[in-house]
Amino acid sequence: MFDILLFLFESYFDAGTYPEPKRLSAKLSAAGFEEEDITQALDWLSGLNGLSHASYPDSINHSGLRCYTEFEEQRISEEGLHFVAFWEHNKIITPIEREMIIDRVVALGRDKLSVDKVKLIALMVLWNQHEELDPLLIEDLLTPTEAAQLH
Repeated sequence: MFDILLFLFESYFDAGTYPEPKRLSAKLSAAGFEEEDITQALDWLSGLNGLSHASYPDSINHSGLRCYTEFEEQRISEEGLHFVAFWEHNKIITPIEREMIIDRVVALGRDKLSVDKVKLIALMVLWNQHEELDPLLIEDLLTPTEAAQLH
C-alpha cells in the first residue's frame, strides 16, 4: 500500500489532489498495483479525506505534552514517535496534524510502523490538508532514514 501512496504523491502532487476513487482505482490497476492493495489504499484514503482541522477540538493546539497510549506505542515504532514529537516540537506540524498522522498510522492496523512509513503518512496528511509544502520538507519526508544518516 505504501507504494501506492508514493505513486499518488509523485503522480498528482502538481495537480494538488488525486482523482475520485473509481477513476483512481482504474489508474492504479493500469499502473500494475494489486487489487487488494488498491482496495486497502482507497479505504485508507477515504479515512484521510474525512479528516479536517474541524474534526478536532482547538484545545489540542493549546495542550501540554502528548502521552501516547500503549496501543499507539504498539502501532508506531519508537523512531516514528520521536519523529512526530520532533516535528511538533519544532512547529513543522501542529498538534492537530500530529493527531491526524497518528489516526492514519493506527488505521493501518500494523505494528511498529517504521519511521519512513510514518514520514510518508505525514506527507500524505499534510498534502491532503492542502498545505504549501516546502521542497526541503518534501525531500526530508521522502528520503529514507538510513540514507539521510549516511550524509
